[in-house]
Amino acid sequence: MISLRYRPLTALDLPTILILDQACFGGLWSEAGYQRELDSPNSDLLGLEANSDTEKSAEIVGIGCLWAILDEAHITLLGIDPQHRCQGLGQWFLLQLLNHGCERGLTHATLEVRQSNQQAQALYAKFGFRVAGERRRYYADGENALILWRSGLQDTAFREAWQDWMSQLTHKLSQHNWQVAE
Repeated sequence: MISLRYRPLTALDLPTILILDQACFGGLWSEAGYQRELDSPNSDLLGLEANSDTEKSAEIVGIGCLWAILDEAHITLLGIDPQHRCQGLGQWFLLQLLNHGCERGLTHATLEVRQSNQQAQALYAKFGFRVAGERRRYYADGENALILWRSGLQDTAFREAWQDWMSQLTHKLSQHNWQVAE
């Protein structure tokens, strides 16, 4: 089994972050951009870390970032190494980001997603995100972004649903040889 956990990233992780950024997003942010996220008290840059019994050190297989703006968790990044996709890791990491926002006392979550990225839209819809608007020519290539919104992060119904989703995902992850670290 491969142990899975999320943790805050540090400046020591920057080389790995940049490699993942290239693999997941095609070079979205620079090293200076990630350093700004690390330095900002309103930004949480998190890594999804995998550690197998046979490896001496853990490997970062995902990166995520959220900004705390008033009562809103603005998810700016969510990426899983292409070698580890389609196993439930993106879902699990998204739920961790939402939980992280809850722990900060945030009540809403928002993000932008490419209009053409049906797979990501389905992922977000599964966890209650709805289309709230559109940003024209948002991406460098001119593609529009959909603005997605999720309310109620502090509601009991969300916390109960979160527990159910985590239980289902823990089972799914175990089928792919992943074990959620306590």
